[in-house]
Amino acid sequence: MADELVHYEVQRGIATITLDSPHNRNALSAQLRRELKEHLTAAAQDDQVRVVVLTHTGTVFCSGMDLKEAAGASAGDQGVNEFPAILEQIWTSPKPVVAALKGPARAGGVGIVAACDIAVAANEATFAFSEVRIGVVPAVISVTVLPRLLPRQAHELFLTGEAFDAQRAQDIGLLNSAVPVDGVDAEVRRYTDMLALGAPNALAATKQMLQQERSSNLGKVFADMLELSAQHFGGPEGQEGITAFKEKRKPSWVPAD
Repeated sequence: MADELVHYEVQRGIATITLDSPHNRNALSAQLRRELKEHLTAAAQDDQVRVVVLTHTGTVFCSGMDLKEAAGASAGDQGVNEFPAILEQIWTSPKPVVAALKGPARAGGVGIVAACDIAVAANEATFAFSEVRIGVVPAVISVTVLPRLLPRQAHELFLTGEAFDAQRAQDIGLLNSAVPVDGVDAEVRRYTDMLALGAPNALAATKQMLQQERSSNLGKVFADMLELSAQHFGGPEGQEGITAFKEKRKPSWVPAD
């Protein structure tokens, strides 16, 4: 649709969700939030989708909340109240989510990047937790950002609001890869190609395992992990993967070239 702000396309098992609101630097307006949430839901529910790529048009990935909409609104009417659901959708998506940035991200936009499983950005991209500079707190995005960042770096960047480049973003754990702008698409494709080799249920279970809190009781942790491992070794995917390895062929879940 010509008036939509977020586009959705599926090819070869890759669902590409594109933020397309360059007039306001892909700010998280009510319409953009609604469409983004709808497309994330569609990707999660589509058995043909193996990986989700979250990208953008224009020079900015996402500038954060739409401040023009937020001006004059009461605390109960702020769009930030529905933003956690979007971050949670990305964080808990059973399909791996890859962020592809060719431009800057600010505030809520950085929260989205942190929520993704893998993030690739152009060297020219910059990042900032700019909330304190306009009198607000980076509270909601801290849920996804803090697990990614080194603590000392988080304190500095959250409190100062200083902009930092893609190389530093990679060094502190926000990004997986910083590359020249003309290499972003190839780097994203490298990751999606690798992710597509994984079995769908195994990927979902592995993602869930990575995010869960673990008991201090080492024996219980080993018992839980042994049960999880056995379930998948003996399950349909595990048996298909083992058979494919023995027969020197690709497992059935690998997309056709």
